[in-house]
Amino acid sequence: MNNIVEILLVEDNPDDAELAIRALKKHNLANNLLHLQDGEEALNFIFSSDVNSMPKIILLDIKMPKVDGIEVLRKIKSDEQRKIIPVVVLTSSKEERDIIETYKLGVNAYIVKPVAFEKFVSAVSEIGFFWLVLNQPPK
Repeated sequence: MNNIVEILLVEDNPDDAELAIRALKKHNLANNLLHLQDGEEALNFIFSSDVNSMPKIILLDIKMPKVDGIEVLRKIKSDEQRKIIPVVVLTSSKEERDIIETYKLGVNAYIVKPVAFEKFVSAVSEIGFFWLVLNQPPK
């Protein structure tokens, strides 16, 4: 893997992470993917990386050990240089307070993980395609 991370996947559930990675690989979208298992690792990576080499998209679970996804989102979106990184919450939480809180913090999308395997694969693939291929980020 080269030094540029296009997709940062922050997911503590190994099964969900593997499914997401497989879905992205199936559509040739996982060449520059980094999987981290908790919010603390994510913050260390994001805030120790050069701003010019930030990921094109962060797929972020919110229910994680050490530092939860809401706190990760809060720190990213409160940093002047990093707040432009698109963050998509990909979680099993349908709790209204989580949805409202993440949008107040500036999340770009909130997606509840589908339970069915094919729907999960399809959702992750569509997220990756949109943010890596269709979306035009600032330069």
